[in-house]
Amino acid sequence: MPYTAEISRASPSCFLFLIDQSGSMDERMEGGATKAGFVADVLNKTLYNVVTRCTRADGCRPYFDVGVVAYGGNGVGAGFGGPLASKVLHPLPDIEKSPLRIEERTKKVPDGAGGLVEQATKFPVWFDPANTGGTPMCEGMRKTAEVLVEWCDSHPNSYPPTVIHVTDGQSTDGDPEQIASQLRQIATNDGQALLFNLHIDATAAAPIIFPASEGVLPDQYSQGLFRMSSGFPPHLIGVAKERGYSPSAESRFFGYKAGFEAIVDFFEIGTRASQMR
Repeated sequence: MPYTAEISRASPSCFLFLIDQSGSMDERMEGGATKAGFVADVLNKTLYNVVTRCTRADGCRPYFDVGVVAYGGNGVGAGFGGPLASKVLHPLPDIEKSPLRIEERTKKVPDGAGGLVEQATKFPVWFDPANTGGTPMCEGMRKTAEVLVEWCDSHPNSYPPTVIHVTDGQSTDGDPEQIASQLRQIATNDGQALLFNLHIDATAAAPIIFPASEGVLPDQYSQGLFRMSSGFPPHLIGVAKERGYSPSAESRFFGYKAGFEAIVDFFEIGTRASQMR
């Protein structure tokens, strides 16, 4: 049965984030942040959460190789900067050791008397926002596929890699469906690569999250992203239900017109892999 391989230090899995950095990502979302800025914040928080989940008494364990491919007006390439800029994928302990900087931010926590108070917290930043030019989605998908082929060849028995793709617009360098189909066929012995697509939106439109049919989607663009997306691995259905969603066995891991809350949920659910040892 696919998607059941145990994740261990000797047999890690892989998270690869494919991020749209086109000019339209400068649009403002709820709270005033740009789409690019908000996605960067969620991605950095997700990386911190993955590091935390994989940290034991002996330190951060290499349960995952993690990377970012970014595409936009500056072309396509590795999304990390600093000491991580030389290649796309890195073992998780290397991620943990190499943030670009540590920012001090505030968060609201309960004060014990029914109210909230602001508390200072350290926020590691690995990925900075950018937004310029067109949307070379096809080229971004090709680069991602190249990285996955090499990774799967080196980890034939591992839990398959997961790609989380975030975009707010249509591809400007062709139709990405065929490339996405080829990407999903890249596999380990435990199953095919998982491609999760998230379309983000700054309007108040109701999002469509984890649809089971393209018939509920409004246009060819959203229907194409649906077809590009993988179905749910069985163990993630339970994770999604815990966060208030109702995916079925026919649902695709796809979100359309996602706003603030849906983006956070999508990343959280998508980075829950199988059992770690």
